[in-house]
Amino acid sequence: MVNIVAMGGGTGLSILLRGLKEISNHITAVVTVADDGGGSGVLREDLGMLPPGDVRNCILALANKEPILQDLFHYRFQEGRLKGQNFGNLMIAAMVGISDSFEAAIKKISDIFAITGEVFPVSEEDMILYARLLDGTIVAGESNIPLEVVKRGTAIDSIWVEPKDAKTYEVVLDRIKQADMIVLGPGSLFTSIIPNLLLHEVVEAINASSAPVFYVTNIMTQPGETGGFTAADHLDALLKHTALKKIDYLVANNGSISLETASRYFRESAEPVFLSEEDRKRLNALGVAVIEGDFVEEKVGYVRHNAHAISHELIKYIEKVYKD
Repeated sequence: MVNIVAMGGGTGLSILLRGLKEISNHITAVVTVADDGGGSGVLREDLGMLPPGDVRNCILALANKEPILQDLFHYRFQEGRLKGQNFGNLMIAAMVGISDSFEAAIKKISDIFAITGEVFPVSEEDMILYARLLDGTIVAGESNIPLEVVKRGTAIDSIWVEPKDAKTYEVVLDRIKQADMIVLGPGSLFTSIIPNLLLHEVVEAINASSAPVFYVTNIMTQPGETGGFTAADHLDALLKHTALKKIDYLVANNGSISLETASRYFRESAEPVFLSEEDRKRLNALGVAVIEGDFVEEKVGYVRHNAHAISHELIKYIEKVYKD
């Protein structure tokens, strides 16, 4: 069975995990802990705990329990003092309260949901994401960075986490070492994917790994993070802002998006991420192979990655790599 390590955060990672679950029982999701917005941010500030939102979504993606329990874990309160708060976040907070660590709490909840694989926060430390913008402004906090980029009409010049010497778990390093494939993304480039790779131990383990590394680009650009980026620009930023030395494959969508949906995104200053001929030349020069396909789904006016299509395409490449 293929050992898969998938890294990132946000909705993108949880969607991909649903597809990876179809091709392997040995999945390790490594989740960013830089989130400081929404309900997760409230619990992080009030209780001094790691943000649970992205971890919760990954547990749901890998869960094998009956739908009613999953619906409960996903439920968001609609009124009162808890309005906007997620029951799953509160359950994680409660489990942290009766456990020795955040990691132990996640393990217990993972057992309750009988998940396929494992979910780990990238670190147990209280990491804060910082960015220096091209105009010299320094912004603190994952949720503030894209807002300030848009507000100031500039771009991100550099990005880092504090503490700069934040550590990961030994088990995460072991899973990377044992991996047959490592998948980065999809997700917000600067606030979901790059933060994991700002931990020296993590990026060094990936660089030392013999497993092929796949980077799944977003389907649409994101205002405040990747406005105007091509597929190759995404990869350039990933390499520029981290010490990552190896990306073997770039996974890009070439499926079409309806005019109605595309227009909606255009109004929000987002556009499709496609590969140009210039991109192909740049990627070829870097020794990065391209995997293209119709990897997009449209749901209620939104685009999402087709996790089934991506996962089954990735396993073809893995089988070829280890066959050769």
